Amino acid sequence: MAIRDDFEVAAGQVRAAVQRFALGLLVIAAFGAMLVGKADTVLVEHARVVALDLASPVLEAIARPVAVANRAIADLKEFASLREENARLREENARLLAWQTAARRLENENEGLRDLANFREGPEASFITARIVGDSVSAYVRGALLNVGRKVGVAPGQAVVTGEGLAGRIAEVGDNSSRVLFVTDVNSRLPVLIERTRERAILAGDNSARLRLTLLQSLAGVQRGDRIITSGDGGSFPVGIPVGEVVETGEGHVRVRPFADFSRLEFVRVVDYGVTGLVSSGHSTPSTPPGVAGQRVR
Repeated sequence: MAIRDDFEVAAGQVRAAVQRFALGLLVIAAFGAMLVGKADTVLVEHARVVALDLASPVLEAIARPVAVANRAIADLKEFASLREENARLREENARLLAWQTAARRLENENEGLRDLANFREGPEASFITARIVGDSVSAYVRGALLNVGRKVGVAPGQAVVTGEGLAGRIAEVGDNSSRVLFVTDVNSRLPVLIERTRERAILAGDNSARLRLTLLQSLAGVQRGDRIITSGDGGSFPVGIPVGEVVETGEGHVRVRPFADFSRLEFVRVVDYGVTGLVSSGHSTPSTPPGVAGQRVR
């Protein structure tokens, strides 16, 4: 017991001495390390490499379970997102099935009504894909020059359409070129229908980016978002070619934004609807990949 007490007393004295001189010892140790580093950089570098070699397996062993945990968390998040996406796809599939059922019902009803009315489709349209090779856009003219003409069947009055809708009509024709007059030109007058109300009107250009609806019996029924389509009056165009959308209604005026983007036109289709120009409402022209100018499709 006496020996243990003496040892504890000695240990307490040593601990007190170390605590008293700890700061000084640390300063001396740091100063010594600096001297060693200055005196022998190779030795210090070697010691650093050895320390890294010893620490690397430990760090790797610590990092491995952390990486596994991170992957597990990522898998759980992905699983949760997959469940949400699966639920969304199920809802979307149910909506599409409902639309498919409605479309089939309307198709059958449409066929029955056509049979009752002894309805017959009009002549099938043919078209020529053309490239715009020049612009005729100024303060007074809105049009373009096409690289197809009379030799491939282009004639005045034929419709010029894009993938979005009607762009204009052929105004002048040469042997190998033609000029299209855009619907935005001040000389353009187009008989149209308001698709929702079936009210007839005249769509006029004024050399601006918007068109004007004129000769309406009443402006009160026109709403923003109403689609404007060709009416077929005059026999030049069939019924149902989309032209634009009502974007502004005001006191005594209605403005329409054309579907065709005239700032990006490169290829158009010159469409021939036949002699009578009468086709069914909603009958669309066939499509072709743009790029083969002068190719006639029937």
